[in-house]
Amino acid sequence: MIKLRYICLTAAAALIVTLSSCNNTPTAENPSAPVASPQATEAVSNNSHSGHGSKEKININSAILSELDKFEAKLGIPALSNKIQANRPYGSPEDLVTKKVITQEQFDQIKDQVGVQEVVLTGEAKDVDYMSKLGLMKGHLLVAKELLDQNQPKQAEPHIGHPVEEIYVDVEDQLNERKVKEFKTSLVSLQDLVKSSPKDSKVKTNFTSSVQAVDGAIAALPADQRSKPGFVLKVINELLDAANSEYGAAIANGKVTAPIEYQDSRGFVVYANDLYKEISTQVAQADPEAHKAIDTSFAELIKVWPAAIPPAKAVKTPNDVTKLVKTIEENSQKVVDKSNTQAQR
Repeated sequence: MIKLRYICLTAAAALIVTLSSCNNTPTAENPSAPVASPQATEAVSNNSHSGHGSKEKININSAILSELDKFEAKLGIPALSNKIQANRPYGSPEDLVTKKVITQEQFDQIKDQVGVQEVVLTGEAKDVDYMSKLGLMKGHLLVAKELLDQNQPKQAEPHIGHPVEEIYVDVEDQLNERKVKEFKTSLVSLQDLVKSSPKDSKVKTNFTSSVQAVDGAIAALPADQRSKPGFVLKVINELLDAANSEYGAAIANGKVTAPIEYQDSRGFVVYANDLYKEISTQVAQADPEAHKAIDTSFAELIKVWPAAIPPAKAVKTPNDVTKLVKTIEENSQKVVDKSNTQAQR
């Protein structure tokens, strides 16, 4: 079973190729890559994450499971993400073969996406990364809330756990830098309560507090930045890239075989759509055609997840979802490019 994860948005420098889940070189399962950031990053050592949906390499020493899911979706190997994680550390990408995680033939299919190089984010790229990780937390909690409301605490439990188990540690340094009050304790308490007493009235109160804590962390970014279409579109594309990766890992032979990944991707898309609604008027004014394409694609994407409880048969194939995500990414880039051009005048 694949857990979920986070992302690190990076723009390239040195050995890393320029950006925008989650991520990497496009594949048949996931050819999309998010919007590029103008800021560069600095490659330094052996311990960092690559971002969801960017064209840079995925650091197999530190990438969270949702990033590693891209390899799983590409190669079609169940639980590959967990196997890669279990065999850390790696001195070089080729260690995936020497440690018998995958075969040489399989490695040849993904070698251009595998890295062990650390990337240090700066400027806007760092801010996008920060909000994207918190956006993943928000997506997890949104789908957890749906499942709790449907009296499905067992299904909700992993989506409450993932933010604290897989994402918080990856954003903790930034939270401290931005002087955000610690809220890991609240997430752990909520997780424990849902496990032990899901019908306790405190679940609702603790859940609300946890969501407010995530929102408060997001609010540490300047309000004008959080309302800037170009910035928000980059965050949206990070979330969609993560959703695309998760959905690819959830579907096999036209069926939803991994409900947790299906639910992960639903939460990310729902939150990404909410973010777009907040800037849609500005995007429509800046580029009506791009807005129409993004809005239409979101409308189709939302249909892929008719409910938090997955249907027996997938509504769309992973390739269909990839195409919709790619359309949003391409049109987002048009808006960003136009905005950058106007700013330079």
